[in-house]
Amino acid sequence: MSRAIVIATRESRLALWQAHHVSALLKDQFGHRVELLGMTTQGDQILDRSLSKVGGKGLFVKELETALADGRAHLAVHSLKDVPMDLPEGFVLAAVLEREDPRDAWVSPRYASLQELPQGATVGTSSLRRVAQLLSKRPDLNIQPLRGNLDTRLRKLDEGGYDAIVLAAAGLKRLGLASRIRACLATEEMLPAAGQGALGLEVVATDTALVADLASMAHMPTWLAALAERAVSRGLGGSCSVPLAAFATWETASDGGQQLWLRAALGAMDDPTKPLLRAEARGSVATAQQAEAMGASVVHALVDAGAHAYLGSPLKGGAAAQG
Repeated sequence: MSRAIVIATRESRLALWQAHHVSALLKDQFGHRVELLGMTTQGDQILDRSLSKVGGKGLFVKELETALADGRAHLAVHSLKDVPMDLPEGFVLAAVLEREDPRDAWVSPRYASLQELPQGATVGTSSLRRVAQLLSKRPDLNIQPLRGNLDTRLRKLDEGGYDAIVLAAAGLKRLGLASRIRACLATEEMLPAAGQGALGLEVVATDTALVADLASMAHMPTWLAALAERAVSRGLGGSCSVPLAAFATWETASDGGQQLWLRAALGAMDDPTKPLLRAEARGSVATAQQAEAMGASVVHALVDAGAHAYLGSPLKGGAAAQG
């Protein structure tokens, strides 16, 4: 028998699109009746400071988790890159859905590419990951913070506050704003954040029936790739206060099978102009354990390359704890 499902969601236009998308899947596949519970999170309210200074991306999910815990909602839909690497006790990530375009988007009314920007041009982003990668190519740029929902960020660009801004391509495409994209940045030029472009579905662990339904909706290639990426982030204390990129993609191996290619890049927390540390791994991945082991191997490679110095302090628990 179908049941009534309440989805907790932020009230931004993009978050509502994501919640409606999941709602449609639940109705089509299981016949569930679905309602949305719109909420404003701390991350939505605090716009005058960067997330790295006020508590990180977890500020976008805490209120939604409270609604799950007290029974007002059954499911929270998140942009996976906003979900902390470790969920509170009693919550599970029941599924990861198929990824949209994971790349970053170059948005500018005047300049078609990063290379076309004049000396000292102003680029808007509040992502330390993007700051480190932009400055690694153009140390002359004036990088300025850019917070707010997608529409707010585009408005600030249109009002002349920036020469260009960098946004996730997935959000622009989901909202029918692909025409604003001057170029999607190749992953060789701008490596994405862990989980970028994917949706994560969070529930309380005791709701086993819903967990089972959502698990059947999961897109396993995306989920395994995201697990590898998130293992890198977890191993390096990953949060929005760490200039870290991690991105995995599937490719055809020499034997004709599919293998996962995981790349990571780490910037220095004390000096974003320092050269990026990079590491990668390739291999067959069929289970969550194998995906996380691949992530751990990339963590070890970054530590060997000097990650401790870039992070400014030893990793919590040590990289060896990642296995």
